Amino acid sequence: MGGRLDGRVAIVTGAASGIGRATAQRLAREGARLILADLNRDGLATVQAETGGDIFAFDAGDAQSCRDLVAQAVANAGRIDILANIAGIMDWGPMADFDDDRWERMLRINLSGAWHMCRAAMPHLVQTKGVIVNMSSAAGLVGIPYTTAYCAAKAGVVALTKSLAVEFAAAGVRVNAICPTGVKTAMHGAVALPDGVDMDLVMRNSPKLGDLCDPEDIAAAVAFLASDDARKITGIAMPVDAGQTAG
Repeated sequence: MGGRLDGRVAIVTGAASGIGRATAQRLAREGARLILADLNRDGLATVQAETGGDIFAFDAGDAQSCRDLVAQAVANAGRIDILANIAGIMDWGPMADFDDDRWERMLRINLSGAWHMCRAAMPHLVQTKGVIVNMSSAAGLVGIPYTTAYCAAKAGVVALTKSLAVEFAAAGVRVNAICPTGVKTAMHGAVALPDGVDMDLVMRNSPKLGDLCDPEDIAAAVAFLASDDARKITGIAMPVDAGQTAG
């Protein structure tokens, strides 16, 4: 399986667990040198032991942290070929119960964090004709009740991806997004639906193949989009959703 990403340097945010950890493992098997970033230092150390690479404490909600991560990655590895924007958070709640702080935090980490990483990395990706893979969600493509802030942020990631793909196509940089359904991660398992929700609404857009995705399903899509197998693919929002957005 290895070899598609030999010699390439990949930043993976949110690498300490879940989709980020699975992505780090997959990119390492494909031959990439890794720059692993997360707030969870213990989790990062575990993933580093599994995959190699450099680790950096990183806060996706802080613009300076994003800039520092890219600068440190270039200083250590000399280049960036792949940016996998995986870091994110989830929060459910009826709109009436969602206060300003929760709304702002959701957008700051899930949308602004992706934008800050893209902006900081783009000059280096132009030099290498590199690749960005942003992590959106099926919630960025269809309406999911009780997730207004999450849906808005993930839809913003889709629009960000498409805009950057057009702006930087002539420079040879490809920019794509992945839109997973629910994934079997600790973050998904920790989310509790609020009391009194309408479960018929929640289940209206449900996976058609009958189950959530595994983190490795999403990691495989990241590896594909990061590789030359996807050399003519840019500006897409690719569902990996067991049919959730099919209708």
